[in-house]
This record gives sequence, C-alpha cells and structure tokens, in this order.
Amino acid sequence: MSLQTDIENLFEQDAAVVDRDRALKTFNEFKFFLNRGEVRAASKMDTQWVVNHWVKKGILLGFRLGDLVDVSINNQFRYFDKHTYPLKNLSLSDGVREVPGGSAIRDGAFVAKGVVCMPPMYINVGAYVDEDTMVDSHALVGSCAQIGKRVHLSAGVQIGGVLEPVGALPVIVEDDVLVGGSCGIYEGTIVKQGAVIGAGVILTGATPVYDVVKRAVYRRQGDAPLCIPENAVVVPGSRPLTTEWAHREQLSLTTPIIIKYRDEKTSASTALEESLR
Repeated sequence: MSLQTDIENLFEQDAAVVDRDRALKTFNEFKFFLNRGEVRAASKMDTQWVVNHWVKKGILLGFRLGDLVDVSINNQFRYFDKHTYPLKNLSLSDGVREVPGGSAIRDGAFVAKGVVCMPPMYINVGAYVDEDTMVDSHALVGSCAQIGKRVHLSAGVQIGGVLEPVGALPVIVEDDVLVGGSCGIYEGTIVKQGAVIGAGVILTGATPVYDVVKRAVYRRQGDAPLCIPENAVVVPGSRPLTTEWAHREQLSLTTPIIIKYRDEKTSASTALEESLR
C-alpha cells in the first residue's frame, strides 16, 4: 500500500485500539517527507490551489498518537508537548538563518534554504515556507499555511492555521508578496503573487475587499476562498454603516481596499509608499 493509503486507513481507526508501533512507524515516515516539503497540506494544480486531505489527516494522526511528555529546557523553562512534535531538527547545512531569541519551528514544518527567522517568531506543523522568505519578529505562520518564495512577513503578522476541518483550504501566500506589520490573514485566504498587504490589514473569509481600480468586490463565495489578485496593493479603509442610528452616530466598519496595482517597474515597498501618500 502507498503511504497515503496507510495514513488514511490509520486515521479512520480508533486511537485506543490501533497498532501503535505500526502507526508510529507510518507517521514518522510521513513526517520525514513533510519535513522535506515533499508532501504538502495544499498544492497548486495548474492555476488552482487544492487541499491534500490525506496530509492534514497525517498531521492530525500525529497528535492522536502523541504522548504528553516533559520537554523542559531546565527548571526555569518548563514545557510539555506531544512527543510526536518536538522542535524541528535544523542544522547549518539546511541554510536557514534562525536568529537567537525565543523563536521556534515545530517538527513537521518545511523551511527552505535562505529563509530568515527573526526573534521571536513561530512556525507551526504542516507549514511550508519557501526560499528566501523573511519571517519577522512576533510573526506566526500557522499550521498548514503555505508561504511562497521571497515573501516578507513583517513584524507582528499573523498567518492563521487551518488544520481542521480536514477539507478546509489553509492560508496561501504566493511568491513575492509583502505583508505589512500587524496584518492578519485567516480562514483559507489566498494572496496571489506580487500582492502588497499594507500594515494593519485584516483578511478573513467574512471580509469583503473593495477594489477601487476595477470597481469590484471580492469575498468568499461558498467553498471558494477570499482571493486577493496578483500585484494588488491592499490598504486599510472603512465603509459607513447605513442604518439610521449608525449614520447618526457616524459609525463605520474597517474594510480592506485595493488602491492600485503594482507594475513591473514598481517594487513592493515603493507601491505601498505611493499608495499611502
């Protein structure tokens, strides 16, 4: 049987009666490929991102099989976690720059050569972080999030984790995206290649995004995720509430706005600076 079939069969079994030795052997084989980026929670097929359900099942299986163990550094720094998900075992040859100071990368995350991790930051299991990406201070890359090449996740960025339900698409940030400080991207949102997300923007499945350039509104439709177009420059905006009382009180809702699109001659930082002038 294939690894995928083994994982799916074990996932359906009751953890209390499963053959633990066999299950742990299968899980450790699965995690080996997960750590290498050879299996992913989501992958791009032609132009569409699809969930690899069995990979998410394999990650969840690891939590079921894990025993809670003491992973404390010493008597002052006490930690307790599942033995199936220790910290990722990186070495100098991996080519990842992890600067000292309170950061952690969980086993089962793929972090490519050239990635820079500034303290403190956290990358959770199932995440995929591609080459030459910067994960800045106080940034979180949640479980199963897929981050492309040359992405900059600025300080305080929160990339949501979507491990359950198994069929839900995780957050996708494609190549050459700049995510500004203190942004939040959640609920399976896709940020397409080259986009710039200005500081403080929050993107969720319930968030409509107004495109003043194309005079369009983007939102999640059924199972289809919220998708930010390629090269879009998104900044925080607002729209008024229209009820009589809200109008009288001058209330409004925070709303992301696409204010322009980058061109080939415009860097991400320049595009954002020009948009905010």
